Amino acid sequence: MLLAIDIGNTNVTMGLSVNDEWQHIWRLPTITDGEALMYYEVQISNLFLENEVDGHAIESVVLSTVVPALKEVFENLSLHFFKVSALVVGSHIYDQLPVKVINPTELGTDLYANAIAAYHRFPDGCIVADFGTALTFTVVGQDGHMKGVLITPGLKTAIAALFSKTAQLPEVPLELPDTVLGQNTVHAIQSGVLNGYIGLVRHTLAAIRAEAGASLAAIATGGLSSILTPLKTSFDSIDSTLTLEGLKLIGLKYSPTAQ
Repeated sequence: MLLAIDIGNTNVTMGLSVNDEWQHIWRLPTITDGEALMYYEVQISNLFLENEVDGHAIESVVLSTVVPALKEVFENLSLHFFKVSALVVGSHIYDQLPVKVINPTELGTDLYANAIAAYHRFPDGCIVADFGTALTFTVVGQDGHMKGVLITPGLKTAIAALFSKTAQLPEVPLELPDTVLGQNTVHAIQSGVLNGYIGLVRHTLAAIRAEAGASLAAIATGGLSSILTPLKTSFDSIDSTLTLEGLKLIGLKYSPTAQ
């Protein structure tokens, strides 16, 4: 068994792979205060107990984090619960993997995991759009070299910024309305932000392909990747587990028996 852990700014996502299939995927909020270690100890203990998972059967733990404060927390948890030293994804292992990076120390490990999984699936070159706290586009060429990354605020971040900077605008749910023109304030914000992002994504994919001079495959991931339904035809694949898949591929290279 392999446990992949992706620590993001908003959520910690954990995937348990058994015989190369995701048996469980759990999401917990990202907590960074002084109670973080105790919080995650309790949560993981409860999850494993409720799902009848034997922690001692885990052979490999692969960890990606964009929250430095939680790196040591989860390394300690891995040793305590599973008696396994976590493989922490970072620039020190990139040269042993198929995707090559321009500036290894500047690249988020979640984006690298995305690139590994997408390139494994689309070896002729690919674009990964990750709809998370930030909306990112990561591009890998046919030669396995990462060509570059684009970063823009994510959907929730954009709406939260609008809400926090305006006294009279309400916070709204992320739901695409049936019409473009808003009939009330909530409708207007939903349409403006979500339709705006549809245009942003379509234009960015076209611009990347034009600059690359190739019809690169596009794959969407992230917790918000399913919200913008008009974009479904813009992607060859939509996979909310892409980051975990990348972490699993990295882990299997270092521990081939841990599936």
